[in-house]
Amino acid sequence: MSAKTRSARLTVLGLTVPGLLGLAVSFVLPLAWLLRMSFNRGDSTGLIEETFTLDSYAQFVGDSYYWDMAWETTLLGLGVTVLTIVVSYPIALFLVRTESRFKGILVALAVAPLLTSSVVRTYGWLVLLGNQGVVNQALMGAGLVDQPLALINNRLGVYIALVEIMMPYMILCLLAGFGRFNPELEHAARSLGANRWRTFWRIVWPLSMPGVLTGALLVFVLTISSFVTPRLVGGGKVFYLATEIYDQATATLNWPFAAAIAFILLALFAVVIVIYQRALRRIEAQ
Repeated sequence: MSAKTRSARLTVLGLTVPGLLGLAVSFVLPLAWLLRMSFNRGDSTGLIEETFTLDSYAQFVGDSYYWDMAWETTLLGLGVTVLTIVVSYPIALFLVRTESRFKGILVALAVAPLLTSSVVRTYGWLVLLGNQGVVNQALMGAGLVDQPLALINNRLGVYIALVEIMMPYMILCLLAGFGRFNPELEHAARSLGANRWRTFWRIVWPLSMPGVLTGALLVFVLTISSFVTPRLVGGGKVFYLATEIYDQATATLNWPFAAAIAFILLALFAVVIVIYQRALRRIEAQ
């Protein structure tokens, strides 16, 4: 091995080790502690018996209430992901196609909500969707409804707020996905007689699929792990796995059960990532 090669390897190792140590301390070790906690036995008094048991996992699997909660969490992730794609895709496509000199400003405005905390945006939606909020007041002022609609303290409000919160992430992923899009392909399809609809489905949509899948993965994972928005907009009446983890850890003080639910949620993440990887390979192969 030459001195140059050895020096290059030492440089790479020196740059990698600090990051690996930081990852181990901030992620791997806490995750290992959480896994160990999930095998302990807890009770409603907050006492934790250090043992090795699957009682927490058995409690989750054996109770249909938690199965329903897991199903509702999955539906929330899927629903918010689909709706976010529907509302974000036209915006991203416009930003890619526009030749305006203000394109940079428009892109910045599209992702500007990321500069604001999701907590602040969630409280903003509470103001907008409340009984005395802008939306209900506008509907009643226009004579479309006689009384305020129930837009918060339910699943509808949670969906609305989460879609808006997730839109900047989806737009960024779509913009990255459109990097492989060549407008000349669209012009060629139109010159060969394809209409706009056929051109979109045969040219634009397939080329943007890597960005769509990446955005879908990111939005799904962030949605099902979201706690603040379902808690605040749901008003404590809407329950998902993330909110249940919080309740078990802080209200009932059953840390082992909270840890078990957290790992079940992590398993759901793993399943989604596997599906994403297979779908991405299939698209790349085509």
